[in-house]
Amino acid sequence: MSPLWTSDTPPDPVVIPPLGWLLAAVRAPLLIVLITVCLILLLLLRLVEVPIWGRGRPITPFITQFVCRNALRILGIGFTRHGRPMRGPGAVVANHSSWLDIFTLNAAKRIYFVSKAEVASWPGIGILARATGTIFIERDRRHAHAQTRLFADRLAAGHKLLFFPEGTSTDGLRVLPFKTTLFGAFFAEELRHSLRIQPVSVIYHAPASQPARFYGWWGDMSFGSHLIKTLATLRHGRVDVVYHPPLKVSDFDNRKALAARAEEVVRAGLERYLPRAGT
Repeated sequence: MSPLWTSDTPPDPVVIPPLGWLLAAVRAPLLIVLITVCLILLLLLRLVEVPIWGRGRPITPFITQFVCRNALRILGIGFTRHGRPMRGPGAVVANHSSWLDIFTLNAAKRIYFVSKAEVASWPGIGILARATGTIFIERDRRHAHAQTRLFADRLAAGHKLLFFPEGTSTDGLRVLPFKTTLFGAFFAEELRHSLRIQPVSVIYHAPASQPARFYGWWGDMSFGSHLIKTLATLRHGRVDVVYHPPLKVSDFDNRKALAARAEEVVRAGLERYLPRAGT
């Protein structure tokens, strides 16, 4: 489990003071209890949701949102949402800085992630992803039709699907070029005339005296070291989640045009709230 994007400069060294280790020893059990108890509750409620609503999930997404909001509180990361999430089914696209985006974006709005298929087999994370309704896809054009059908079914059930078009996480100071493949599914005849895509910018502000890229996760950084650093930080920074006006798929000629516009909007949001982004 490691990010793919690399920077010209290596990641900053992780230095954890004794008080940081103590804080990590307190925060980690709190997070484990929060996630475990709520996961059990979620699975029990799914026994009710499935027979009655099928793909619909009118109750359990609130549990996921509750967990993510309180996980940020336990970590001490400030959180502010700007703009208005669109109502009804649709897709959301956002820039990707680290695994923290999962908590941040779920805290901001009840959504369902679209993830690469191998995530389903990751220890621990795969179980959580499946339980919360993540869609797993194969990066193979031979599966394009089946994925379009799956997207259509989930959208018909009222789900908001979120994916990261950059395809990898970064240092949080830039937006990489959006990959256009998944945008193509939204141009299917049964989707393009009614579907909207909402661009979202996620901007992390580092703790005082820390590098601006403090929350980024990239290159050869391990998940374990990044997690420990996050748990052990004495006083965290904050994150802004900016919801931009939705884009109508029918207003664009093709997936490349739609992806380019979404990328432009997301990058502008990042640069507005983090002026040094991309430097």
